[in-house]
Amino acid sequence: MPHASLVVDRDFVVADLDRRIFGAFVEHMGRCVYTGIFEPGHPQADAQGFRQDVLDLTRELGPTIIRYPGGNFLSGYDWRDGVGPVEERAVRRDLAWFSTETNRFGTNEFMDWCHKAEIEPMFGVNLGTKGPDEARQFLEYCNHAGGSALSDLRRAHGWEKPHDVKFWCLGNEMDGPWQICHKTAAEYGRIALETAKVMRWVDPTVQLAACGSSHRNMPSFGAWEYEVLDHCFDEVDFISLHTYFRNDDDDMREYFGVIELMDTFIREVTAIADAIAAKRRSRKRIMLSFDEWNVWYRTHQIEHMRRPGWPEAPRLIEEVYNVEDALIVGGALITLMNNADRVKAACLAQLVNVIGPIMTEPGGPAWRQTIFHPFALAARHGHGRVMRTRVESPAYAAKSFPEIPYLLSCVVDNPVDGTTTIFAMNRHLSETLDLTAELRGLGTERRLVSAQEVHDLQLKTMNTRERPNAVVPRDLGDVRVEGERISARLKPGSWNVIVTQVPR
Repeated sequence: MPHASLVVDRDFVVADLDRRIFGAFVEHMGRCVYTGIFEPGHPQADAQGFRQDVLDLTRELGPTIIRYPGGNFLSGYDWRDGVGPVEERAVRRDLAWFSTETNRFGTNEFMDWCHKAEIEPMFGVNLGTKGPDEARQFLEYCNHAGGSALSDLRRAHGWEKPHDVKFWCLGNEMDGPWQICHKTAAEYGRIALETAKVMRWVDPTVQLAACGSSHRNMPSFGAWEYEVLDHCFDEVDFISLHTYFRNDDDDMREYFGVIELMDTFIREVTAIADAIAAKRRSRKRIMLSFDEWNVWYRTHQIEHMRRPGWPEAPRLIEEVYNVEDALIVGGALITLMNNADRVKAACLAQLVNVIGPIMTEPGGPAWRQTIFHPFALAARHGHGRVMRTRVESPAYAAKSFPEIPYLLSCVVDNPVDGTTTIFAMNRHLSETLDLTAELRGLGTERRLVSAQEVHDLQLKTMNTRERPNAVVPRDLGDVRVEGERISARLKPGSWNVIVTQVPR
């Protein structure tokens, strides 16, 4: 049995964990909104058309912030289409997903949904077909209390109090040729600067995220981040990162390597942002918003999105996930937490149906996909400060990454309630991993609160409408707590959460 160890010390902390890393994404794409979170006439819909079963699962999943309304959809969106009396709203052809957008669901409906779900909103402004003026007007409509034309328009629409949206994304994937009105780095950097400037004049309390490159493999990656930030560094707080994990070769040992590449990606973008700070001799540090990430490869072909007839809410990229994918999502969450000093927000894309942890049927049930479970466990137990870990683990070599340790882990300590949580994944597919963890200085009078695993001997097992609970978290046995020392045996190909507590 291979052995791995981790050691943390109370004096060595990465950073306090920003709870916004447990975010998600709702885009007007496929069935994410319509027949996803919003389906008037559904047996479980409330008076506003919000599906209660989806709301319940969303609360269980635990996202803290939701990005809206896109995505590629954002670059052709006019926010005015989604406000005012529903019967007067324009029906549009959406060029991002070649669908008909009815605009029955828009800004104010989304805000009402967020209040019911107890989730913070993250809004995007259109920097494709629109620009700074539209962005500052949208912000005024949302955040100004009253006494101006746009704030009074919101009040006339029935929302007396301002929405007070604090987190705003300046466009989406603007270096992508698939984007409506995509731009060069110089073009986007300038418009991001001017947009940020006027938005801050409207509301100085907002936080703003500039678009990073669409993904790490883009030809523009690196140079894009540098030039964009060289323009707008002084006016923005975040740079965005996007990535989607693929298992094209159906090789789990190679698939695990995407987590190491995610960590590399974070470090690269951090270095670029700090290079701009150094150029300016600035103490300011740009933080990272990983506001699109997930597993997506089975339904990746774009051709099936271009269906004739401009359908309403067609079934697009409805990925069905297995245990392998749940392990990758769990590993990504560990990586995000371990980079808590720079990653301050992140959004699993998307929430419902469209590569989502929640699936629904129109008029029918809703259920949890396999990837739901590691996210829910991480969001539930990821409170406090991320500890710096010293890990010793056997490793293996892969084409995707030269050295992949079998143990991937993160330790989060919460001084408020005395809990310390170990997130640990065993990437060995045939051997149990004997784990020893030393929590130095975090308290000796420690008890086990809970220990759970996401694991199945058959890595291809999926949750479906017919078998919605084929994969669920189960109790992790054989965990021993002896003072500051914790021992556990992690099954092959498993993602685990061990929670201990000292009295307060």
